[in-house]
Amino acid sequence: MPPELTLDNVRSGNWRARLPVAWKMPLAQLALAWAALMLLTARAWVEMAIQWWNISTYNHILFVPVIVGWLVWVRREELAHLQPKAWLPGLVLVAGALFVWLLGELAGVNIVAQAGAVGALQMSVIAILGPRVATGVFFPLAYMVFLVPFGDELVPTLQMITADVVIWLTRLSGIPAVIDGVFIDTPAGLFEVAEACSGVKFLVAMIALGVLVAQTCFTRWSRRIAFFAACIIVPVIANGVRAWGTIYIAQSQGIEFAAGFDHIFYGWVFFAIVLVLILGAGWRFFDRDPEEPGLDGKALARSPWFNVFEKGRGGTKAIAGGFAALVLGFGIWSALASQLEADLPETFEAPAVAGWTQVSPDMALEWEPRASGADQRLLASYIDAQGQRVDVFAAAYAAQGNGRDPAAQGEGALMPETDWRWLRGGPTRADAKADYLFALGSIRRLTETSWRIGDVTTASASRLTLEAMRDKLLLSPRPTLTLIVSAEDRDGMPALDAINAFRRSTGPQDAWMDQFLAVP
Repeated sequence: MPPELTLDNVRSGNWRARLPVAWKMPLAQLALAWAALMLLTARAWVEMAIQWWNISTYNHILFVPVIVGWLVWVRREELAHLQPKAWLPGLVLVAGALFVWLLGELAGVNIVAQAGAVGALQMSVIAILGPRVATGVFFPLAYMVFLVPFGDELVPTLQMITADVVIWLTRLSGIPAVIDGVFIDTPAGLFEVAEACSGVKFLVAMIALGVLVAQTCFTRWSRRIAFFAACIIVPVIANGVRAWGTIYIAQSQGIEFAAGFDHIFYGWVFFAIVLVLILGAGWRFFDRDPEEPGLDGKALARSPWFNVFEKGRGGTKAIAGGFAALVLGFGIWSALASQLEADLPETFEAPAVAGWTQVSPDMALEWEPRASGADQRLLASYIDAQGQRVDVFAAAYAAQGNGRDPAAQGEGALMPETDWRWLRGGPTRADAKADYLFALGSIRRLTETSWRIGDVTTASASRLTLEAMRDKLLLSPRPTLTLIVSAEDRDGMPALDAINAFRRSTGPQDAWMDQFLAVP
């Protein structure tokens, strides 16, 4: 153990004495700045901490702060050759990160707010310690991006990839099978490549590990790229093999046995083996000691390239004043924007549609979309003279924000913790996002989701988010409407035909959606 870490030295304060004088004040300023920024963006940090602790997909992030600290620690001797120099233009970078946080915070998009909150800490290092020091800790700073929980966005794609791998292996092994979206029908029964089977949990952890190992254990970029690619490709393929193995075992041992075996094998053995294989395959090509700093502090201290940037140095008071202004300004902006709400009509009713009559719902399985935080909502059913039935769900929001995001994960047509499952995407439509849902082995429902905010109608969650951000930033609220038109496949009456007939009767989508909000 290094002498500066012994208990006696820590107790006597020797570790402070060993810290270069030029670093003491800048590090104190950085600590204060981080505290202020984390206080301002506290909601984002609390949300991240909850995800790290409670969601198994993100449990690995609990190790990221320790890894970042270790990465800085191994560079400590080289960093001692550098002198921190505050860089006033760095406050512009901090402001940019806080602007990203503000966008996400006001629109209720956690991943954007969280990225901005982490980015503000990263940029503050550049502002307070200067570009030269920031370059010395570039990789630890960059690795902080893995503090942001991500991966849910990849689930549908990974489900489809896994299903494709599974059906190919199933047929290759001689088992007759039929695939429909993420459902695979075999002689032993119907199998679903569910969200939990997508492999996203292992993939996001392997991406973080792959970046760390590629940087700390390799010097050649060709080897780094190859290892990182393996950390992405191998887990995806392995997940497909695991899912196929479950189906293969079920053909002889039954579904219950296969499911129990898969749970144990998947959780405790299979991916541990995959991890060992990837690291083992890369081990012989490691050409760098992980404890090497990968930094020449003396050369970096002499580099004339940074002299241009250091002309923009700022004093302690200027940097402190700048941080105070940013925290106060963004705090006030956030508080004002978060209180804005648009006016909604007192009554919220489904409009009449020519040739269609409103009736009581007649569903093979209950279906009612989720709209958390909506101020108004309704579910109506229509039938035409030919007996075609269409269900319409609408929800109005006076404002969007945390807990009031119409396009958030788990919101909309597919309700979590029900018998409904996502089957596959539906037919392409410019103003609606189509999805087929499946339940109880036989019930199929087509849903088409649209959003309208102000005079913009979109099927894109990203476009909806951008419009909501615009309203918050300009302090000009507009109501948001979620509209989901849906129908079940019935004997002789496909859901798509029913929805197409209904849409022909409603006329232009924009005008019909405006009727819900009583817009003239």
